[in-house]
Amino acid sequence: MGLKQNLHKLKEKYRGTKMAPAFNALHTFLYTPNETTHSGSHVRVVDDLKRTMNTVIMALVPCLIFGIFNAGFQHYAAIDASLRLDPLANFFTWDNFILGAWTVLPLVLISYGVGLAVEFIFAVIKGHEVEEGYLVTGMLVPLIVPIDIPLWMLTVAVIFGVVIGKEVFGGTGMNILNPALTIRAFLFFAYPTWMSGDKVWVHGARDMAGQPDAISGETILGSLAQNQEHAYSIWDSFWGFIPGSVGETSTFLILLGAIFLIYTKIGSWRIMLSAVIGALTMGLIFNGVVNAGWIQEGNSFYGLMSETFWHHLVIGGLAFGIVYMATDPVTGSQTNKGKWYYGFLIGFISVLIRVFNPAYPEGVMLAILLMNVFAPTIDHYVIQGNVKKRMKRLKAKTA
Repeated sequence: MGLKQNLHKLKEKYRGTKMAPAFNALHTFLYTPNETTHSGSHVRVVDDLKRTMNTVIMALVPCLIFGIFNAGFQHYAAIDASLRLDPLANFFTWDNFILGAWTVLPLVLISYGVGLAVEFIFAVIKGHEVEEGYLVTGMLVPLIVPIDIPLWMLTVAVIFGVVIGKEVFGGTGMNILNPALTIRAFLFFAYPTWMSGDKVWVHGARDMAGQPDAISGETILGSLAQNQEHAYSIWDSFWGFIPGSVGETSTFLILLGAIFLIYTKIGSWRIMLSAVIGALTMGLIFNGVVNAGWIQEGNSFYGLMSETFWHHLVIGGLAFGIVYMATDPVTGSQTNKGKWYYGFLIGFISVLIRVFNPAYPEGVMLAILLMNVFAPTIDHYVIQGNVKKRMKRLKAKTA
């Protein structure tokens, strides 16, 4: 007898009990439900929540695989800088893959294991089904954290993010904040030394006691925030041969993921495009300030202000945040016009925070969380504006 039949028997055995949601969740996670429609009229389409989540995961897998290789490459390149002279020849090697898998896969296992365990516990306690929403969150979390984040810290953060950022609001579809970014925000404010600086982005940059070791892994944003010249070209940033969070370094793969999400109609092209326009606008404003001579070299803001405006899209996690988290259909704006305002402000505020917060030269996380809060307000005013226009047209016709 196959696994599916055994699960079906368990579902029937525990039907109506506290454990029923757990067995139903496991069955739904592995297979399509036997019954999907009971009565009444239903809109029948080829996609469902699980298929939507799986599509996003497929778009994230290249970033995960690249991040595994990059974890190994950055470690060995920090030891032997000559490897950076020809990154293409030294990147896709078994040594890089083995070291990267050894450090990245535990992050994935902790993210999924702990997060799904919390989801199952809440399903049993509250007696509801387990939705597939955490499938994407579980993949996003290991991609937006430093490579050597202690597993116990990640465990605590995942529990906090799932409980406070999602379950207290009612579960999938009810949360007002992106759960993955809630987890990262918790890590940043609870354990700031493990989420910033030049010793957290390369495996081995800290010793077993958590103290800085001989290996350094300064990111481009970190060096620019300190008015230092960075050692990486813009092409290194575009392809992803730079230190950073596990999955956010390769703008090229993120761009391919964006095209895939737009093609499958999972990600909003309006949010992506408007966020890019917002980031470029803010970058142009800062370049204009520097060119006008209002900010002189040596000023603490000069480094990131003087960076060419479009470079902001290929350094740091801005591109990753725009494509995979700003487009979250639950926490983002729902109206088409609202998506333009929502995305523009995310890009605009992200670059603004980068420049004026040198201690934390990455603003996309805070920008998206801020706009998550204001997304319902944006939609409200967009809808009210449409109502007023229609009322005016109605009055004009009846006059």
